[in-house]
Amino acid sequence: MDWTVPAALAVGLLIAAVTAPVGVSGAVFLLPVQLSVFGVPNPAVTPTNLLFNVVAGPGALWRYRYDGALRGDLAGRLVLGTLPGVVIGAVIRVFALPGPDVFRVLIAVLLLPLGLWLCLRALTPARHRPPHADRLRPRTITGLALVVGVVGGIYGIGGGSLLGPILVGRGLPVARVAPAALAATFATSLVGAATYALLSLASSGDVAPDWWLGLACGLGGLIGGYLGARLQPRLPERSLRLLLGTLATALGALYAVQTLR
Repeated sequence: MDWTVPAALAVGLLIAAVTAPVGVSGAVFLLPVQLSVFGVPNPAVTPTNLLFNVVAGPGALWRYRYDGALRGDLAGRLVLGTLPGVVIGAVIRVFALPGPDVFRVLIAVLLLPLGLWLCLRALTPARHRPPHADRLRPRTITGLALVVGVVGGIYGIGGGSLLGPILVGRGLPVARVAPAALAATFATSLVGAATYALLSLASSGDVAPDWWLGLACGLGGLIGGYLGARLQPRLPERSLRLLLGTLATALGALYAVQTLR
């Protein structure tokens, strides 16, 4: 329909502009719009989400790199774990789990209390930081990224929406976590989209992405992500934590409602 492309551009731009400052690609919030507004069939919503991440990701990443926010090894650790995880998740999604209700429950159980806790911490003056907050072991980060990568491959969420709240909850600053989480999301989405494209050759279902919709949403996200990343250094850490907590709470509540339905 004629309204689909401009609507997809607007939705992608708005979502990415709000979520990019805290390291969330926005694909998690795009998924229900795909299902209820654009009518994308299941499981094609998953690779379409990954396509959105691939197209939208460079906008925010370029800005973060320009600002020097991608320095350090955190992004590399996250990518190292999420890349194999997203391939495993894609295979599970296509051949073993066409309706991932159990993962919706797990994500809701994880993100709802974590998001509320982050909001509470942001609104309450901090007395002290968690002990060894910045000393997470490399193996712990890589293992966490692997699990998140599997979930992201199954549900097409890239992983930043899970990694961001968890790492920030451990005490890492949002300004450090957000660029690394988006870098991991972009890398895993690129591999995940390619994996789904290959799996579509061996499956009779709707496995291939909705190319036009994914590209249109992604182009909007490319602009919105750049704007959001440019805005991030101007926002105080407290506001960023509150925004991340709010997004995590909203996502957890969304999955909880979908599960109950």
